[in-house]
Amino acid sequence: MYSRIGAAAYRADLDNTIRLSAFIGNPERKFRSVHIAGTNGKGSTSHMLAAIFQAAGYKTGLYTSPHLKDFRERIKVNGEMIREDFVTDFVQRIKPLSEEIDPSFFEVTVAMAFDYFAREQVDIAIVEVGLGGRLDSTNIILPELSVITNIGYDHVNMLGDTLPKIAFEKAGIIKKGVPVVIGEHHPETAPVFQQRAKEEDAPLVYADRQRFVSDWKYERHHLVAEVTASPVSDDKVYYNLDLPGIYQTRNLLTVLEAVAVLHGRGWKLEHAAVHSALKQVKKLTGLHGRWELIQEHPDVILDVAHNEDGIRQLVRQIEVTDHEELHIVIGMVNDKDISKVLSLLPRPATYYFTKAQIPRALPEEQLAEKARKAGLEGQPYPTVTEALHAAKAHARPRDLILVCGSVFVVGEV
Repeated sequence: MYSRIGAAAYRADLDNTIRLSAFIGNPERKFRSVHIAGTNGKGSTSHMLAAIFQAAGYKTGLYTSPHLKDFRERIKVNGEMIREDFVTDFVQRIKPLSEEIDPSFFEVTVAMAFDYFAREQVDIAIVEVGLGGRLDSTNIILPELSVITNIGYDHVNMLGDTLPKIAFEKAGIIKKGVPVVIGEHHPETAPVFQQRAKEEDAPLVYADRQRFVSDWKYERHHLVAEVTASPVSDDKVYYNLDLPGIYQTRNLLTVLEAVAVLHGRGWKLEHAAVHSALKQVKKLTGLHGRWELIQEHPDVILDVAHNEDGIRQLVRQIEVTDHEELHIVIGMVNDKDISKVLSLLPRPATYYFTKAQIPRALPEEQLAEKARKAGLEGQPYPTVTEALHAAKAHARPRDLILVCGSVFVVGEV
């Protein structure tokens, strides 16, 4: 399992996925889809789009990864998790082929999701890429639209150590004649996307060149974003999001452009459905761990940010959040660029170094030692529970406790 052991579980080809899919009758050909890749924001973007389709009355499948607590979070229809009996029956059904080809955990899960969506007869499935794009198991679909949120440094041991190399892998989801929305224009990656789109005759648009967030503010743990068609336009539209992280403004622009392209392709996604959906993404789709407030006095906030770009956004969020002392509960996996992430974190904070209960987790003592070299002060704790209890014991009512660094740490909380 990739989530447990890391790179050793990654299969860098589509052979097993193609064989599994053929074995169960090629379900990916029986439903329409939107394919979403990117370094950060692809989970939030996927959930927002799924919520919009649901609010517009479409039966909507949603495939995301990883899960926080329950495996079934990965596969949903209209916000409801896949049934347990379907999971067990599916594993039984593919057993003859599984024993022959020994597919990865992810390959089996993708095949299961596609089979479920086909049998549930969804109108549309929002499919999030697991890792990269070109060789990701999800890349056997022919979608209505491809979306690439952004490109940053993550999984460099598998996707490449430069932004253009990583962009090349993500650009692998661009298909012949299928429009593509790129969330953020970047001078290093734009030529890669433009070249691929030209080869595939795929219409390409950059979301951050179509609209701008001219202003934003917090209102009772919601984010209110003011969106305009240009920096000098007076024509403003306000969106109220129940995902309050400032970084959601970037994802919002990507979602709005995706909706515009899909609307142009005949999907009835009206303004009222978009506004209604964005106010209740968590309720409609069950999204967790995106600047999520789980307790007040002191505020305890969970965020799955774990790579360089994600942590930069998180630090910006901390700076605009009202609080007295800052307490950070953090655990990381051992195959990330840990020193880079630690160098970005705020020094005026008390740290509680810990580890999730998975083999990939970096031992808390090692994390504490690396952090000390980066000028961060705190104590190691062997479990996430102990770290969080310690933070709560030390925090005063107006302090802020943030849990971050790994999806698995957030999942345990």
